[in-house]
Amino acid sequence: MTVMTQVIARLIFPASLAIAAAMLVKGYIDTGDGFSAGVIAAIGVVLQYMAFGYQTVKQTIPVRFAPIGMVIGLLLSLTVAFVPAILGQDIFTHAPPPGGELIHLGSLEVHTAVLFDVGVFLIVFGFIVQAMSMIAQIVERRVL
Repeated sequence: MTVMTQVIARLIFPASLAIAAAMLVKGYIDTGDGFSAGVIAAIGVVLQYMAFGYQTVKQTIPVRFAPIGMVIGLLLSLTVAFVPAILGQDIFTHAPPPGGELIHLGSLEVHTAVLFDVGVFLIVFGFIVQAMSMIAQIVERRVL
């Protein structure tokens, strides 16, 4: 762990989160999705583990809340998938229907597909961060 590695990891982390957010939003204008965004954001956390070690990174907000985010993402994705079935529609029927009035947040069109992708993002990000946290903890124990 050199100072240069730590400086670069600190610079890359916010950039990876910004790129992940752009990938999550870009999916509704062009190609992009929650899975890719989750992987990109998790790579930023993995670089933190590589640069600073387990003891330092385990205190950061993304690592502390990754398990909770994973559960929230799973519940959100399952809700989006199966609530239409409860209402007598096909699974994954998104609201509003095609041609319906959309809610806009700036240039982002908000519909249930957005919620599903956010859920997928949280699942992927949480899983990768938790897996890397466990690996980093084992590696740090063996090194010390």
